[in-house]
Order: sequence, then C-alpha cells, then structure tokens
Amino acid sequence: MTTQQNGTRPGAGTADTVVVGAGLAGLACALDLGRAGQRVELLEASDGVGGRMRTDRRDGFLLDRGFQVFNTSYPQVKARLDLRDLRLRPFTPGLVAVTPTGRVRLTDPTRRPAEAANLLPGRALSARDLAVLAGLTLGDVLLPVGRLRRRGDTSTAAVLDRVGLSSDVVDDLLRPFLAGVFLEEELETSARFFHLVWRSMARGTLCLPADGIGAVPAQLARSLPDGVLRLDAPVAEITEAGVLLADGRERAAATVVVATDALTAARLLPGLAVPDTRTVTTYYHAAEASPLPEPILVVDSTLAVLNTCVLSEVTPTYAPAGTSLVSTSVLGAGPPGGEPAVRERLAALYGTDTRGWEPVAAYTVDAALPAMRPPWPLSRTTRFAAGRYVCGDHRATGSVQGALASGSRAAREVLADLPVAAGAASRTRGE
Repeated sequence: MTTQQNGTRPGAGTADTVVVGAGLAGLACALDLGRAGQRVELLEASDGVGGRMRTDRRDGFLLDRGFQVFNTSYPQVKARLDLRDLRLRPFTPGLVAVTPTGRVRLTDPTRRPAEAANLLPGRALSARDLAVLAGLTLGDVLLPVGRLRRRGDTSTAAVLDRVGLSSDVVDDLLRPFLAGVFLEEELETSARFFHLVWRSMARGTLCLPADGIGAVPAQLARSLPDGVLRLDAPVAEITEAGVLLADGRERAAATVVVATDALTAARLLPGLAVPDTRTVTTYYHAAEASPLPEPILVVDSTLAVLNTCVLSEVTPTYAPAGTSLVSTSVLGAGPPGGEPAVRERLAALYGTDTRGWEPVAAYTVDAALPAMRPPWPLSRTTRFAAGRYVCGDHRATGSVQGALASGSRAAREVLADLPVAAGAASRTRGE
C-alpha cells in the first residue's frame, strides 16, 4: 500500500466513493467497498491512520493515545485481523481493587484455577455475591448474542441492583472497573452494551500488541490497494459533487461516507444527531523499578483514578530496558492538582514512593467514547441522505467491534443503494 500526502494522486477525482476518516470504521468501509469493486478514496486529516487508536514512539517508549486494551473475542476482530502478526501479550484475567478495607484480588478461576481459593466465600466476596456474579457471567456467556441484543434496555446500575449484588461489591469492585470501560462513574450506560462487554471479556482475552495499539489499524491499512489512502487531507465541507478539502481542492464522488468522530461528523453533516461524548486523560510515568510485577489492572474504589497498570509488564516493548512504564487514566481533563495529584494517589494504590517517577506524557482524549445511555441501539443505519452515509462507534457501540461493524454496515448500505446513489448524482449534475 502506498499513500499520498499533500498531493494529488493520478486519477484523482474519479472515485466512486470518498470515505472521510481513516479510523477503524473508515478503514473497514474502504476495505469492504474496494473488495466489492468500488473505486475508493480514503481521506484522513492527520498524518496516520487509526483515529483515536494510535501509538506514539518517544524516547524508547510506546505511548498509546489513551489507555486501551485489545479484546480477541470480537467477531469483527476475528474476521479481519491476523492476531499472530500483532504479537499480542495478555493481561492477567482479573483485577486488583484498592478498597476502604484493603486490596482485593479477583481473577477468572476458569483461566487461573490455582487462584480459585481466593474466591472462597468470605475472602473477596460473600457466598451470595459470588453466586450472583457467577450466574450473571454464565448467562451472558451462554445466551445467544441475538437474545442479549433484543433485551429491553435500562442502565447498568439498574441491572446490577436487580440481580442482587451487594452495594459493597458494586461500589468497591464493579463501579471502579466499569467506570474505566464506560468512562462514567454513575453506571448510567446501556445495560445492553454492558451485557455484550461482559460477555466479550469472559469469552476473550484482553491483550496489547507488541508494537502498541496503533498496530491494529496499521495492519488493516496495509490491506488497502495502492493510492486509496491520502493522509494530511482534512475535509472542510461535504458538497453536492463530493467533498471540499481544507486546501480548497474538491474531490468528486457520487457517494461520500463520513467515518469521523461524532463531533466532526455533525459539522460535516448539518442536522446529524449525535450523542454526548466522554473524555478521558491518561498519564504515563517512567519508574526505575516496576511497582507491581504483574500485567494486571488496578482499580481505585475512590475513583480518584479510573485504573492504572504497568504496561511494560504486559509487553516489555512499551519501555526501554531497565525502565517500567506506568499508565494511569482519570475521567475528564484530569484532577484539579494535575499530574502531581495523580502521582500522589499512585503512591497509595501501589504502596510505594512515587516521588522519583518521571512524567513521560499525558493525553486528554476528547470524545473518547459516545455516552451510551439507554435505550441505546447497538447498531443503526448509516444512511443520512441520498449518496451520503455516516459510520463510527457513535453509530453502534463504543468499542473496536462497534467501529468496525459500523464501517462494514456502511459499505453494505452503500452497495445496496448504488442505483439510488447513481441516480441522485446524475440529477445533481443535470444528466
């Protein structure tokens, strides 16, 4: 695959479809349309593919733009990606929660049978909570996904209360963990989405690629035909004839698919309804010694931070030899005290002196996830107007699966509408 930067490729302006945005949704859409025989041009405003799923290299560190994990159980992931090529390294299947009564370690007994004794009633959970949590997990794993999708929707908090989990388990364990998944602490997120996430975590493995999370979109981009992808090509406007670039050039196409984040999509497609979004900030620190010699997620019941982990324990490629890289995420743009306040809280979470830790980077990710309040449709049409489509996780679910599935749906709907799109373009040109 070759890309164009700040230039015009041969044959420019002759695409059947222009896809705006080379995140996961745009990549999936462009790939599917290309395989169906469409001439596609994929325009990306930045200098690389991936959207929010990118990795920077700095001073020997791999820095994902916001803490992210990769779930191997998603159907779109299985269908599109060569997992062996990503050189995935797994997290410990579980978590450590720092609670008012001490540290609680929970791991999946089906994958860590040697640690099953930790789940004996009274150690981490009561017998009742253990039974309820096991029943909830078993139901989500075994029920056909179609039945999960068709359930009536309510909030995640309402579901956890209805199944009978104690307030201690919810507040000390599940709320801090799920706040990091949903990027909100009230657990107002759609229960439909919660059940699918819970199912995917129980059925899959949470991992990181050896080259960072950006390796995922990079692998997809390598499958694009030469000349399809154009970087550093921000789109200023969707026009009747196609799209107008920020540099004043126009790219003609009968069909345009907007595969950007929700706010950009709303700007390019006036009248498009988009959900509220969630913001998260991730801090990276370098430590001379690992504060926790295990690739496990640590959550904070006070919610001062969402979660923290030693990324170099997951995969050593994230840090230079002899150094540990610690990732910590907080809701919004960060705490009032900024990085020093985060580092102070990390001292309590890890039980170590963090004054010598070096700040490496901080990323605030605006619109990191859509706010998926119930009732939340797990998928919705990508059709916006004749010849105009919109896809992305804000049109499905805030996940890798959601973004890829929405891009795939956009391609299917474009192909299904080809006669309609062609007719609309002919009328626009006066043919």
